[in-house]
Amino acid sequence: MSIAPFFRQLRSAYQAEIDDLTFDSEGQNVLRQRLTQRRKELPFLLQMMELSPEMVAVIFHQGFRFKQAAVMDDLLSRESDELPEWDSLVEAVQLTPLAQDLAKIILEEPKGEWFLTVAAGLEYMFNKPEHAHVVKNEEGDDEDGDSDGEADDRRNELDDEEEEDARAREEAGADWMVEQGFDRKD
Repeated sequence: MSIAPFFRQLRSAYQAEIDDLTFDSEGQNVLRQRLTQRRKELPFLLQMMELSPEMVAVIFHQGFRFKQAAVMDDLLSRESDELPEWDSLVEAVQLTPLAQDLAKIILEEPKGEWFLTVAAGLEYMFNKPEHAHVVKNEEGDDEDGDSDGEADDRRNELDDEEEEDARAREEAGADWMVEQGFDRKD
């Protein structure tokens, strides 16, 4: 399976958002409470859907049930301007009741369908960690690695590029939050 650069770039940032929400300073798991709080902030978060979709997509964490992996794998192979319409995923993605309520609000926004498609892709990747390191070789075959280390080198280059892009996106999101009057989180 091939993951488009768009989703590769967002994957680390989405993981970081989930990690950040999971534990408090004492190491207690507070994910449920923080997700509840983040969902209450949806009207404010709508402004960030395009700029930092990974920061908003966490409100749908654990809100999708994936019924057709092939459809989702195809979704992850597409760039942001090539994503299918949200309605075309209805057979592949089921929303939990809470996520359905959030989706109704999101769908009222101009980029709502696009965002829901992105959020589904991010959550699918989050739940399928084995997809994170599959690389296509020149013949289009999936590789798990090869004896001469070329696949490992390509993977390391992609990981480095992905981490750099994720840091830049996270920094831009943090700058935006500071502009909105929030303290920078460290």
